[in-house]
Amino acid sequence: MSTHAITAAEALARVPELRAERSVLLFEHGTLQVKLYAPRGVDDQTPHARDELYVVLQGGGEFVSGDGRRPCAAGDFLFAAAGVAHRFENFTADFAVWVMFYGPVGGEEAEKQ
Repeated sequence: MSTHAITAAEALARVPELRAERSVLLFEHGTLQVKLYAPRGVDDQTPHARDELYVVLQGGGEFVSGDGRRPCAAGDFLFAAAGVAHRFENFTADFAVWVMFYGPVGGEEAEKQ
């Protein structure tokens, strides 16, 4: 497969409304996994074994990662390194993010400065 496309509306339509798990796998290629995540009420996710990035699709809230907290809104990019505790808080009812997991278990090695 050389190209793949999915619209925001198509992704949102695939999120299971009646299950506690509010994410859906949309695409895989090599180490890359792309999901849509739309927590409701409380985001109780635990640290992941691989690096991950988020792009806020709609809504807004706060991204809590490690010791930091920052507001986030549609269009924002967020990164969580493998093994780092993170979650969303105070998010709107329509909150949804694209989630991309990639690389090896344990995360990629940080660039040396």
